[in-house]
Amino acid sequence: MDHATIACIKWGTAFGPEYVNRLYSGVRRHLSLPVRFCCMTEHADGLHPDVEVIDLPVEPFRDEMDRALAVANRQGAMRKVSLFRQGVIPDLKGPVLGFDLDVVITGALDGMLELAPGKVAMRHDWTEKRKGRPTGHGSVFRYDPAEHGFLYEDLAANPYAEVEAARGSEQRYTSHKAMDRGAFDYIPENWVVSFKYDCNPFPRNWVRPPQLPGDARVVCFHGRPKMHEAIEGYSGSLIRRSAPCDWLREHWIDRSRADLGHDWA
Repeated sequence: MDHATIACIKWGTAFGPEYVNRLYSGVRRHLSLPVRFCCMTEHADGLHPDVEVIDLPVEPFRDEMDRALAVANRQGAMRKVSLFRQGVIPDLKGPVLGFDLDVVITGALDGMLELAPGKVAMRHDWTEKRKGRPTGHGSVFRYDPAEHGFLYEDLAANPYAEVEAARGSEQRYTSHKAMDRGAFDYIPENWVVSFKYDCNPFPRNWVRPPQLPGDARVVCFHGRPKMHEAIEGYSGSLIRRSAPCDWLREHWIDRSRADLGHDWA
């Protein structure tokens, strides 16, 4: 590979452009290859000029998919499947490393991009693993549309049934669909960590500030708190309480501003 292709999707206004820009800064600071960073969105205002904008498509199966999601009480989910369509990223060669916006990059990503060639790669979901179920977590995902176009095509062909089978969960759909094809592998668990489970677990969060595990490459802020809340300290939940987090401010804001400039991060 002569460059790394990175993708994210931003729909609606829940996350501002700074989430995309700081993710871009994080991945380019932690990859040895030049980075092609793509963001699929309908709101491109405020994105760094180096971010390649891909228009968020209106999928022909959207209404039927949303009807099934409403039954599963998961409105707005599964938009990420548009990234899996062959050709949606122009002139793509090789795999894509995808991220949700509520993650912070803290370590080297080369190994994640190179892991298990030809397979979809995701971390084992924390809750699903605890329950003994083989489901990947969707915050970080490595795939290749040329090899894994079925992730888009199967949903497009039968959206209601596929959403119903996955119980409205995009990560369950993606990981189980790839597993059924023998095209799945897990990202090492110590590379992708959870802020609430690995950095700031209850009840330790009441006596110590959040800790960054030594080999963590990506920290996921699924659920609450999100990054902007955890930086200042979070008290919205007895279990998820968090003291102010200096290392998070450094990785997510300070280093991004040093890289891109204050106006972009």
